[in-house]
Amino acid sequence: MKKCKYNSQREVKSNGFKWERVYLGLGSNLGNRVENIRNAIKQLSETGEIKVRRVSSLYETEPEEMCDQPKFVNCVAEIETVLTPGKLLKSVKKLEKKLGRTRGRRFGPRIIDLDILLYDNLLVEKKELQIPHRKFERRSFVLIPLAEIAPDLRSPLSGQTVRELLTERGGQEKWLKWNFSESG
Repeated sequence: MKKCKYNSQREVKSNGFKWERVYLGLGSNLGNRVENIRNAIKQLSETGEIKVRRVSSLYETEPEEMCDQPKFVNCVAEIETVLTPGKLLKSVKKLEKKLGRTRGRRFGPRIIDLDILLYDNLLVEKKELQIPHRKFERRSFVLIPLAEIAPDLRSPLSGQTVRELLTERGGQEKWLKWNFSESG
């Protein structure tokens, strides 16, 4: 497992141009939620610095944290990137803005949300970037789609597989599910 206190100098030296495996969480609860996610996936793959490898099914989920808002559509994408964690964060935030996301209430409604869940086995702890994502091990709307595409992936925090984490949470939720490739 790679451990480092994140800083841009060390990050560039350790990453170079190696393609790193990353898992992104995507969600939307405003507008055409499915189309918002499809557009985000499409635009991620058009950057040249990101290769989209697999995308889970889409799941319609209840909001957490702030319940008085529309349901979400969520999925997880496995990508490969040559971008360092910091540059990837800037890239996904720029894409969110391009797709119409505005910063409002924390945990509030959003047209698109992209989160870096895992970046290889890297641990990053900075104010603006935490990898693995702080809450990924506790969120069913992340674990269920992640288990679909990478059930044996191990968390660098707990060492448990995604399947084990999901079982610990009580298994599958009753959510509406679409196959990503058929959801257009």
